[in-house]
Amino acid sequence: MDMNGEGKKTTTYCVTGASGYIGSWLVKSLLERGYTVHATLRDLESYVESKVIDPAIRGVRNVLGSCLKSKSVKRVVFTSSISTLTAKDENERWRSFVDETCKTPIDHVLQTKASGRIYVVSKLVSEDEAFRYAKERGLDLVSVITTTVSGPFLTPSIPSSLQVLLSPITGDSRLFAILSAVNKRMGSIGLVHIEDICRAHLFLMEQPKAKGQYICCVGSIDMHELMLEYFSKESLCKVEKVDDGVEERQCLMKPTISSKKLRELGFEYKYGIDEILLQTVECFHQFEVSLQQTQ
Repeated sequence: MDMNGEGKKTTTYCVTGASGYIGSWLVKSLLERGYTVHATLRDLESYVESKVIDPAIRGVRNVLGSCLKSKSVKRVVFTSSISTLTAKDENERWRSFVDETCKTPIDHVLQTKASGRIYVVSKLVSEDEAFRYAKERGLDLVSVITTTVSGPFLTPSIPSSLQVLLSPITGDSRLFAILSAVNKRMGSIGLVHIEDICRAHLFLMEQPKAKGQYICCVGSIDMHELMLEYFSKESLCKVEKVDDGVEERQCLMKPTISSKKLRELGFEYKYGIDEILLQTVECFHQFEVSLQQTQ
């Protein structure tokens, strides 16, 4: 956040990754509030696993270094991910409560070779480096830990988080494996509406008492419940079954993915799970129709 003056209208925000799902909505939300927005596009180059860590660290240092050089940036809000957390303790037993301290060990991610592990590692190392770099240089940094972001989208293609969530409908076995891995690690799928995740970013940017990390999650749903209650049998595709283990199905009380810290700061969610999933499925079908009409 770059303050050029005292009033709202003179506040300038820089949004990195503005071509992405969250980034595009953040730009829209800021412009609607009358702010000036400087947007940078996401680097779409893909790195193999052996090149994940160094590029992630360099990227963080470049962005935060530019913020320090500007002399006018008051706070940076880092977009993290629920993939950096786990609902299981060091003995692989379920926690009843998941908060910002339940970090996923990088060694465990690499050893288990779970689906989506490269993304998980990049988020873990970049967030750790961001807080280390900010602390050493006195930069005000706050992190938003996003759960599965869903709802309408502004991008020309379906965002990756929605592709994963909708994999039981699309029949993409690779993405279904990622959805299953999330459910296995967390005991459920945490959800948040795209509008609420943007509101949380702005809230934490402007809230003077904000400090550290904040989980943004309105609630969670078991993957099997998701498929049975929100996806019709007609729409479900045959996807390669991923065995999520008997222990997950026997977990009568799924771990609570807590957004208590964010709520106690004063943040209120606008959308619940029902609205999120209904809007997501509706937008997906509308996108399919519009795509067919252009072909």
